[in-house]
Amino acid sequence: MNAYARRIREIAHRLLSEKSVDAVVGYRAGTVPMRARPFVARTPAEAGELTWSGFCVGNLAKLAAGLCGRVAVCAQGCVSRNLVGIIRENRLTRENVTVIAVPCLGMLDARKIEAKVNGRTVTGVREEAEDVTVTGADFEEVFRRGEVKRDNCLTCRHRNPVLADETVADPVTETGGGDSDKIIELWERKKPEARFDLFTRTFRDCIRCYACRDVCPLCHCTTCFVDRSRPQWLGKTQDEPDVLTYHLLRAFHCAGRCTDCGACESACPVGIPMRRLTSKLESDARRLFGHEAFLSLDAKPALAVYSPDDPDEAFS
Repeated sequence: MNAYARRIREIAHRLLSEKSVDAVVGYRAGTVPMRARPFVARTPAEAGELTWSGFCVGNLAKLAAGLCGRVAVCAQGCVSRNLVGIIRENRLTRENVTVIAVPCLGMLDARKIEAKVNGRTVTGVREEAEDVTVTGADFEEVFRRGEVKRDNCLTCRHRNPVLADETVADPVTETGGGDSDKIIELWERKKPEARFDLFTRTFRDCIRCYACRDVCPLCHCTTCFVDRSRPQWLGKTQDEPDVLTYHLLRAFHCAGRCTDCGACESACPVGIPMRRLTSKLESDARRLFGHEAFLSLDAKPALAVYSPDDPDEAFS
């Protein structure tokens, strides 16, 4: 058990024993290596099942928002920002949320590891500060952590939680040093026709399973636009117009709210790089309006702020 997991269990056990919270939202080990699954501990005994690893890649904020009573949530930088968003959007109250702050060194991408071991069966993974050791029945390989991080973690700008009631470890360097704006260069250096062609090819394999929507902490409408019939926004088919319309509308619903947590990409069963689209919106909000989503409980959402000095290029 690593130091993070040990400290999370200690905090969860204390909070549940003292009845300070009704539940602790975290992770426990999956049934196979390189997988961790969300878990809600409701008793001190269940707190012993909590864990932490580089494979805790879902966004727990959405799960916390669906629970009743007082909850504690294990949260790295991006998840803590989504908790701020959930509080700002009146889905939780600050008084009912205890944030167990987890400074983040970057989460790991199981798909990258699987590619590097050429599809061989992985039976175990050992993490250290900079190295990740992957073992199988007949092999052991060591990778630098940066080689197998999730793409959004390579460019993360806020690795420390913005809210903290309990702290698992000392703060880490706030950014991993990557340039998140480089992601959108793939789009911006192309002419409109070529850009649309890239967009079409990016989402060509979408099977309309809605895993990206269901895991996203920003998606909480009582009835999603894809399920509305009056009016009907788009069809239910996998035809290109329906697929592209779904992804465009969902991305714009996230404009000014996305924390680049990468949950959508991790959940996608066919590995669509959806951040090519959402990162463009995140970058535009930051570069044009100086706005980064949910860094503070006091900050107004981007779409709730108007300034006479707003740049014209934002609307061109």
